[in-house]
Amino acid sequence: MSTTELTSRVQVLGAPGDRFDEILTPAALEFIGRLARTFADRYRDVLTERRRRALRLSSGSPLDFSLATSALRADPHWRVAPPAPGLADRRVEITGPPERRMTIDALNSGAQVWLADFEDATSPTWDNIIGGQLNLRDAIERRIDFTTPDGREYRLGDELATIVVRPRGWHLTEEHLLVDGRPVPASLVDFGLYFFHCAQRQIDAGSGPYFYLPKLENAYDARLWNDVFVFAQDLRGIPRGTIRATVLIETVTAAFEMEEILYELREHSAGLNAGRWDYLFSLIKIFAHRPDFSLPDRTKVTMTAPFLRAYTELLVRTCHKRGAHAIGGMAAHVPGHDAQADGAALAKVRLDKEREAEDGFDGTWVAHPGLVPFCRDIFDGVLDGRPHQIDRTRDDVHVSADELLAVRRTAGPPTEDGVRANISVALRYFDAWLRGTGAVALDGLMEDAAAAEIARAQIWQWLRHGAVERDTVLALLDGEIAALGAEYPWARVDEVRALFERTALARELPAFFTPDAYARHLVQHAGVTA
Repeated sequence: MSTTELTSRVQVLGAPGDRFDEILTPAALEFIGRLARTFADRYRDVLTERRRRALRLSSGSPLDFSLATSALRADPHWRVAPPAPGLADRRVEITGPPERRMTIDALNSGAQVWLADFEDATSPTWDNIIGGQLNLRDAIERRIDFTTPDGREYRLGDELATIVVRPRGWHLTEEHLLVDGRPVPASLVDFGLYFFHCAQRQIDAGSGPYFYLPKLENAYDARLWNDVFVFAQDLRGIPRGTIRATVLIETVTAAFEMEEILYELREHSAGLNAGRWDYLFSLIKIFAHRPDFSLPDRTKVTMTAPFLRAYTELLVRTCHKRGAHAIGGMAAHVPGHDAQADGAALAKVRLDKEREAEDGFDGTWVAHPGLVPFCRDIFDGVLDGRPHQIDRTRDDVHVSADELLAVRRTAGPPTEDGVRANISVALRYFDAWLRGTGAVALDGLMEDAAAAEIARAQIWQWLRHGAVERDTVLALLDGEIAALGAEYPWARVDEVRALFERTALARELPAFFTPDAYARHLVQHAGVTA
């Protein structure tokens, strides 16, 4: 397919697909073009400032609450907007990619909210991105169905979860769509296409255009999103404040600006979420140069770790102080056929969710429909008929910067099993991601990109500080590559190994594996790999 110019400056480079023309209409692309042109300079400024701050922190600059915004944090009067229709009760939220069967399963799961995830749970092939937009629109219009090869049929039921869309983060671009010759920020593509096609449909259905915002690093990121929301609503004739957005606090720097983030988004805010796996990745990445921030095996870092307790308790206090929902972290367990293993895993999930509910969280995340009733019962017991517990302001919580960064109380050396497990998870996830799957069941857990990011960043940090020898890592890498090829003969083992070496064994730690892997392996122009 040759490059098609759909407006004077908006170009689609991706290959056509079934019904893609229903999403990539000239009007929708012109809307994307307006967003991209309006916010191009701000977007580049955000990325530049992120790089500068990362360098300052890696050079030893302290991380603390800002004195410049202390008056804002001390002001007791401001609050975010009240809950929007469909977002008052969020006791269980299920997450997953907007793949057709998953869309039906998630909406029928009994969860209050479905997070349709274009980010960590989606491998951003062109087919996945545009196909996901089609699935969302079809679901809202109740014309979505799915039949398996063996004849099993999937249809929407009567009671459906509220749809909340997570676009990709600001660090990613969509190389299949150009505006003025430049790739469009992936965030604006995912947000813009959904908003253009589905905002009014959702409003007409009694809901609204709702979003989860990933990987924000500070209040300026939130201000940019708020300005995007205002511009988009004005352009489409939709009242300001109709959009609602929940921010994932999944970077360490954002944890120091939770109130500021809520303030910037206050007329559009739907609260904050404890995105704990990406939060761990962020901490490892930001302080990779410091040996006292070297964490032990991933399985040994639980939510009872002091620095994570400080993070989650501060999140609940901050949200409830401002009238916002606080949503807990992911239960990634995938129920299986081993009753004993399931029982042990569910016991851990129960402890985790009971702790969240008792700490004041208003809801939590699950990755599998089978966990919805289990986690709902736990929150039912604490909420006692209420839709949330925002009235619990947690005035007893006082968290210092030192407590947020008290990683040394959890630090420790890795075990060989931990090193092997990280290599195995990264390799198996990379292989699935390169083949177009972003949510993968590994060792009884539904893993997304955050798992691979933690795994490869820990390997890099352990190597840097001599916690593990390079020869040991290379020997384990050889073994796990061989095991991957034996288990999955179709695995792209050479590409997977090269990706691991570039992102875990290089001299410098890449900020994310996804931009490199996307540009090298997933970008297709006119049907030809770029």
